[in-house]
Amino acid sequence: MTPLRVAVLISGNGSNLQALIDAAADGTLGGDICVVVSNRAEAFGLERARQAGIPAHVIEHRAFADRVAFDRALLDLLQGYAPELVALAGFMRVLGSEFVARYAGRILNVHPSLLPAFPGLDTHERALHARVEEHGASIHFVTEALDAGPVIVQGKVTVSDGDTAETLAERVHGVEHRIYPAAVAWYAQQRLVCRDGRAWFDGSPLEEPKIL
Repeated sequence: MTPLRVAVLISGNGSNLQALIDAAADGTLGGDICVVVSNRAEAFGLERARQAGIPAHVIEHRAFADRVAFDRALLDLLQGYAPELVALAGFMRVLGSEFVARYAGRILNVHPSLLPAFPGLDTHERALHARVEEHGASIHFVTEALDAGPVIVQGKVTVSDGDTAETLAERVHGVEHRIYPAAVAWYAQQRLVCRDGRAWFDGSPLEEPKIL
C-alpha cells in the first residue's frame, strides 16, 4: 500500500507534529508527511520539519486582507503537494468553508478537551473552573462548525486537587502525542473514514469515540 500523503498545519511549538514525524519514521503512521505549513514564521515546528527533511512553508495570515484570501493561498500551496489528509496540529486559525469543502472528510484536528466539553480556547482553565474529575484530548474530523466535527478517539487524564492549568496541559499533551498518530494510522489503513457526517471505523459508525 502506498504511504498516505499527510500535510500538517501548525502555529507554534509543534510537539504534535513531532509525534507524527516520529511515528512516520518508525513506520507506525502508515504515511509520510509531505509538507508542513505554519501561519507564523516564528513557529518552532518549522525547525522540527526542516530537521526531518520535510518541506516547510510559512503563509502569514496577517499578510492577507481576510480569511478567504488566506485560505486560498493555503489551498494553492497544498495543491502542489497533493496531500490525501490534512492534519491540524496546534493550528490556531479557523478554516473557512472553501477550504473545508475542498478537503471534506480529510481534515483531522487535535483538541485539548474531551469534546463536546470545552470547545474553543482556554480548555484547561475552564476544566479546572468546572471542577471536572476527568479531562483529556480528542481527535476529530473538521467541519465548518468550530470543534464540532465527528470525534474519533479520546484519551483521558484524572484531574487532581493540586493541578494547575500548566500541569494539566503537560499531561494532556502526552495524551495528544499518543492518540493523534493512532488516528492518522487508522485513516491510512482505511479503517477510519468520514461519511454522512459521521466517523466510521472498521465499517461501522462510531457511536462513541474510541478511548486510548
